[in-house]
Amino acid sequence: MCTLEKRGRLFILTLTGDGEHRLNPTLLNAIHSAITQIRSDPSSPHSILITTSHGKFFSNGYDLALAETNPSLRPVMDAKLRSLVADLISLPMPTIAAVTGHASAAGFLLAMSHDYVLMRRDRGFLYMSELDIELVIPAWFMAVIRMKIGSPAARRDVVLTAEKVTADRGVEMGIVDSSCGSAAETVEAAIKLGEELVRGGVDGHVYGGRRETLLREVLDTIGSDVSGSGGVRISGSKL
Repeated sequence: MCTLEKRGRLFILTLTGDGEHRLNPTLLNAIHSAITQIRSDPSSPHSILITTSHGKFFSNGYDLALAETNPSLRPVMDAKLRSLVADLISLPMPTIAAVTGHASAAGFLLAMSHDYVLMRRDRGFLYMSELDIELVIPAWFMAVIRMKIGSPAARRDVVLTAEKVTADRGVEMGIVDSSCGSAAETVEAAIKLGEELVRGGVDGHVYGGRRETLLREVLDTIGSDVSGSGGVRISGSKL
């Protein structure tokens, strides 16, 4: 479901296949295993993580169809994603999301949990779909949004109007760092940025510690929130 390639000081984590990369327990476990492998590598504090995907989707969020067949999996998926986001925040290296397709709901949060977001302009959008499908946005999702989207107007458009944010619009809103021409160009730009960061000689342990301090509100909310409680209700329905 995902592959991990080490290219010099760059770790490239790719969600593989042409599907929607729905965040079910199996995929979340695979990503977590890759992050654990990266963390254990001796070069980790002097490296960069790039996360990208194959196909039309970066990630289309939680596997809601699976959760409908087995409701007990919804809190499991939430707990595993919370753990993954906490891992990314504490990872001792800069992180880059090369968003080469749609990133919706939990998939949007996964992208936003990276330090840099690069996105292709010819296809795909960032989209908090909960408003349209009448679901609750968990409190910890909102903590990520508050910390990562600086403009109140941009937060309004993302959360309260469920705007489908294109790459160019994302740059305008301050959500996306760079708008790229295609999927290949997005990954190439992420690699170029990663190489520039490596040349800058960042100490990953110092960097990771500062990131944890910067995103302390997110970590505190992740630790206190649980699926099905602490959510922000945006409609009358709940999964």
